[in-house]
Amino acid sequence: MSKLAYLGPEGTFSEEALRILAPEAERLSCPNVGAALEAVRRGVADAAVVPLENSLEGGIASTLDELVRGEPLLITAELLLPVRFSLLARPGTEIEHIKRVLTHPAAHTQCRGFIARELPDAVVVASASTAAAAQEVALPGSPYDAAIGAAIAGEHYGLLEIAANIGDRDDTVTRFVMVGRPAPLPAPTGADRTSTVAYLAEDHPGALLELLTEFSVRGVNLSRIESRPTGDGIGSYFFFFDFEGHVADARVGEAISGLHRVCADVRFLGSYPRADGIAPQIRRGTSDAEFAEAGEWLARVREGRL
Repeated sequence: MSKLAYLGPEGTFSEEALRILAPEAERLSCPNVGAALEAVRRGVADAAVVPLENSLEGGIASTLDELVRGEPLLITAELLLPVRFSLLARPGTEIEHIKRVLTHPAAHTQCRGFIARELPDAVVVASASTAAAAQEVALPGSPYDAAIGAAIAGEHYGLLEIAANIGDRDDTVTRFVMVGRPAPLPAPTGADRTSTVAYLAEDHPGALLELLTEFSVRGVNLSRIESRPTGDGIGSYFFFFDFEGHVADARVGEAISGLHRVCADVRFLGSYPRADGIAPQIRRGTSDAEFAEAGEWLARVREGRL
């Protein structure tokens, strides 16, 4: 049986995602995303399930940063999980008495409207995860009156659901990914996604455009681009790219090869099936067959067979 690490403790959305992606796996709770990924790098876990992107908040900074540090890891699967938040408190707590709320920063961002409307005087404190917040609030003598998290976290730790579905939008989705050590990639399905990280060789006008051109001229559609600081000073960034297709596809392989030529470094994060199953639209001139025919034509030209 495989062992999968996740952002714990019990009752997080990460655990829910893991149960869906690998229901038979042994679960290893970790205090933060970095610890979950490090458990994979050290061989303590076979893979980890971590949040990567939220439809309201965007990329999850802690996951993005941890994926580019340390030994390379590969994304092998993804899941789109609808996220519903609840206000959780100890039995007997009235909402008007809630003055200190504990939750994860991402949950805070997604519930700002409810907090401003229903808890205008409450102080919101950050925790490592929504389940860790519920766990803390459940402790006798806890300085916090309530937590924001999944309803299942309240069930785990004996808290009552004071208010349900408190997110600012009811269609919020978080994208979770399964991450493992380098290994043979999942086979192409025709509805895949590829993720990479690219570092600029030098900062100059049009530098980002040069990277984007590698995708555009080959008909590769980007689904996400995000910059993160390298830590080497103000204005120094690297870029995360998610795009349609599999590295085995000619157009995708050529695009990544192009990035490698013009960038200081490129970290390949994986090609894996899309959770939504949507296949890309292949633009004229960018199919595998057309790339192969162009290569054969070039070979003839180089041999003087016109």
